[in-house]
Amino acid sequence: MRPAIGTVGLPRHFDEIMPEPIPPLILTLQMEEDTFLRFEELRRRHFPETLNKIPAHATLFHALPGEEEAGITDTIDGLARAMKPVDVSVTGLRFTGRGVAFVLDCEALSAFRARLASAFEQWLTPQDRQGWRPHVTVQNKVEPETARTLQADLERDFVPFRFTASGVLLWRYLGGPWEPRAALLFGGSR
Repeated sequence: MRPAIGTVGLPRHFDEIMPEPIPPLILTLQMEEDTFLRFEELRRRHFPETLNKIPAHATLFHALPGEEEAGITDTIDGLARAMKPVDVSVTGLRFTGRGVAFVLDCEALSAFRARLASAFEQWLTPQDRQGWRPHVTVQNKVEPETARTLQADLERDFVPFRFTASGVLLWRYLGGPWEPRAALLFGGSR
């Protein structure tokens, strides 16, 4: 029997000497509780149940290297401590093609994210290198017609509002669900 392609010359216990890759890290915004609960309720109601494995969130970075967790945490913490909690405006809704998201706006948060992007430049994925458009997705992976109907329904009663973001949350991606790793507060400590 011939060995599988790519295994020729590998030690018998290759899987024992090669460490498992460490899953990536995700950075999201920490919202005040009533705002989080508002988005979470909409997400639970409109996101396909079998696909909804994570809480409502606004992502700053989708995939930072897990093996660099200590340094990444220290960098985020250092920059977050220099800030005060920020007011974030929820300005409208966005059709995403197969879902709906609430659009967020905050100059101080965008500047914070840009400083982090500069610090993490060597590790950024193409998704994290593209322009940052902060949002909270409450529906995804549905038929476009379903998404357009929800967008119209939500826009009918939408009134712009603001909330306070007290910091950021660092998570480890586990192939679906996320594991909380750190809460890093603006103007505070871990």
